[in-house]
Formats: sequence, structure tokens, C-alpha cells
Amino acid sequence: MQLEKLLQGIPHEKIQQGTDENITHITYDSRDVTHGSLFICIRGLTVDRHNFIDTAAEAGATAVIVEETRNDYPAQLTVIKVQNAREAMAYIAANYNDNPARKLRLVGVTGTNGKTTTTYFIEEILRKMGCKTGLIGTVGTRVGETPLDIKFATSTTPDQLELHAIFAKMVEMDVRYVIMEVSSHALALYKMEGLTFDVGVFTNLTQDHLDFHGTMENYAQAKAQLFAQSKLAVVNADDEYTPVMAARCKSRLTYGLQNTAGLHATNIEFSPHSSTFELLGEHYYLPVAARYNVYNVLAAIGAVVGLDVKLDATNIQAAMVDMSVIRKAVGEISGVPGRVQNVPNELGVSILVDFAHTPDGLESTISSVRETTMGRIVTIFGCGGDRDTTKRPIMGHIAAELSDYCIITSDNPRTEDPFTIIAQIEKGVKPTAKPYEVCENRRDAIYSGVKMLREGDTLIIAGKGHEDYQEIGGVKYPFSDYETAQSAINETVKGNNS
Repeated sequence: MQLEKLLQGIPHEKIQQGTDENITHITYDSRDVTHGSLFICIRGLTVDRHNFIDTAAEAGATAVIVEETRNDYPAQLTVIKVQNAREAMAYIAANYNDNPARKLRLVGVTGTNGKTTTTYFIEEILRKMGCKTGLIGTVGTRVGETPLDIKFATSTTPDQLELHAIFAKMVEMDVRYVIMEVSSHALALYKMEGLTFDVGVFTNLTQDHLDFHGTMENYAQAKAQLFAQSKLAVVNADDEYTPVMAARCKSRLTYGLQNTAGLHATNIEFSPHSSTFELLGEHYYLPVAARYNVYNVLAAIGAVVGLDVKLDATNIQAAMVDMSVIRKAVGEISGVPGRVQNVPNELGVSILVDFAHTPDGLESTISSVRETTMGRIVTIFGCGGDRDTTKRPIMGHIAAELSDYCIITSDNPRTEDPFTIIAQIEKGVKPTAKPYEVCENRRDAIYSGVKMLREGDTLIIAGKGHEDYQEIGGVKYPFSDYETAQSAINETVKGNNS
């Protein structure tokens, strides 16, 4: 594709004319450059790609996108200057893939907790209603029930080049609705630039990622950008940051458990593995437990309603969509991998694997489990390395205060010393005077937790959820909380029967 076509709609200045402007590949990693590549010089958190222009030229790059210029460039390069390379990369990626997002109806879900579950719920409801759907998020990418073998570098939201390639693949597969998780990092780093969302969903905002955003106010404003790009905002009426989100979108629909919400759930009841509630005069059954999942499914219902007709919170009853169809679909929802995921066993106990890795997420999970647990609650958890350190003692205090016993272990220590992380967690645990132990090895911690359970107890294994690795010393090793729990159960059963 000719460079000028890729640059359509992007303010730019040509600094140098090269020998060829036909682009066959786009990258911001000089190690991936091949003959005909366009090399985009974005500034990362630790690396400035402007320093690798000569390396890219030697590898065969045809052109480079820069934010700052220098006196000399390899003669064969076409050099294009833009104000913001990350922002430009979003439009370049869209142009390269023939603007696939324009052929899709997009639903974006943002918030500290609940993004993955809410996207799953929205996608499953739409699919059960006969819609052709695509899903993009933490647990992977799929079309309908078919996983796509598409990997992306970050954990939640693909970068611009990856995202538009995924969109193009979904268009090729006749997808109409794409539901995706939208992280605050993705919004701050221009990954969503140029996209228009039919519906933007806000779940909640609690402390997380302050290592990146600095303050809660910055964190909230990053999230709010989604709603500046959304036709309709579906927002949690019970969250204190909702006004920040709603202010960025002219049309909104609220949901929650308070009577001010347009979608207001009442008469909520829980069992260990399901929930029921009343909504708009109808009884709903949700085959997933926990109060926060009632919030998640209300958000999903609001998104599905919003795709059919843009509503104000005051006239929800005027929805054109058949609510009985939605209610039936809600009653058939399946669980989400690593989200309060039950590990079946014959021990007479409940063992749950959950992704809770923030103070609010951990509190919500333990509190919800407490509502249906007759025995003790044992919680295994840690905190990730190279991330917000201020939440570590907070999470320690929450886990100890709400549990009967805690086992503090490693999560993904990454490049940090795991015992340093554990010591910071302990600062929050010790003042509670609750019993706990430290077991740095996560496998040993899970085995220990399973073995100490008595009939009626619940074990919560928190922090990693669906992840199939543990990152230690910057290296990812195969590891699954779910599979490890299964092995621990089998060993315990054998021990009991011997």
C-alpha cells in the first residue's frame, strides 16, 4: 500500500523523500522490520524508538514516522513527522486494514473490576439472541464460541496494529458486534483513537494502576475518554466516579441496586452458584453467584438494550428490544474462566479461583462468598510485582479482616523480590491479629490451603484467575491456579482414602 494512502486523515509533514513509498508491513519494533516496512517511532515507557531508526533502515525499512527530527537520515528512507506517533499509529493501522471498525458495531467496557465478566455476559446474550459476535479481552479473542489464534502483547487491550488486524479478521468472518475490554492504559496510550463505540460501559472505579496514572483523578479521566467516543454510556449509578464518565457522553443509561437507576435490581437473593433478582417487574435467574455479578449482568442488559435504541434513564420501558428474550438469555449464561470459578471436588468444600487483584475486587469476592458460606473462609493471595505498591498493605488488611485464615503467597512477582512484596502485604495483615501464614511458593500455598479445609469451608485462590503462567524474574513459567487446585484435591482425596 502506498504511504500517502496510509497517511490519509493524519496531519503530517514530509521531512525527506526516500527511494520507495510502497509499504508492505508496519511495526514499531525495530527487531520486526523487514524489507518494505513502515517503522513508527513511538516513545515507550522505557524505550524511545527514535534511537533505532538506523537499525530499522539497515533491516530494510522504507519509511519512518517520527515526532522529532534530526539532521541526517539514511538516504533511502522517507521520513514523515507527526505530532503524536501513537495517535497516528491508530489511523495508520485503520487505513492499512481498510478501516474495518466502520463495518462493525462496537461495545467497549471499562472499569477497574468486572470488565472481563461484563464483556462475556454481553457477548453471550447477543449470541443467544442470534447475533454474530466477536470478543476481545483479557481471556483472549474469539468469534462466537470459536477461539481465534491471535495473540497480542498486552494483557487486556491490543495495541493499534494488533487491534485493527483483529477487526479486519472479524469483518472477514461476517461479525457484526464486537465487545471488547478497554483498559485505562489503552485509552491513555491512544489505542482507541479514531474509534466510535455504539455503547460504552462503565463498571466501577477503585484503586489500581496508580503506578501509571499517579492519581485517582488521572485514572478516572483516562477511563472517561471512552465515553467521549461513545454514542451511549451505560454507567453504574452506584459508583462515585460515574458523574465523571457520564459527563463525557450526551446519552446515558444507568444501572445499579439503588432506586435512582434506570435498570434497578431488587429482591436479590444468592445461592453458592447462582443469583436471582427482580428487574422491571420481571424475575431474573442468573446461573452465576455474587452481588457484583448482578451489577455485571445489569451492565450487560443495558448494553444490549442500548444497541437497539438509545435511551434516557427515564424511559427504559420504551425499549424496542424484547426484554423476555434478554431474560431467557441471562438465565442461560455460563461462567467466565477464572472469575469465581468453581473447582469441583468430593471433599464437601468449595474451592474458587478468582482474578481479584485489587483492593475492591478482593473485598467484593470475599464478601460475596461470605454471604453463602457456612464454614470458614481461607484466602490465598499475593500482589503482582512492578505494579502499584500502595495497594499491597490495603489488600492484606482486607483479606485478613474478611477471611478466617489467610495464606500470603506470590502472584506474578515479575522483576521484584517476592519476599519484599509479601512483607508489604503483611503490614496490612498484622494489625488485624487474624491468623495467617506465609508460603512464597504458590503451588505449595494452594496444596496447603486445600489440605486444611474442613467440610463446609471455602477456599478462595485469588489474583491470577485464568492465567496459565507465573512470571518470576521476568520469565513466564507454566502455571494454572485451577489445575494446581485440581492436583491438590486429587492428592488430598488419595490421602483421605489411604
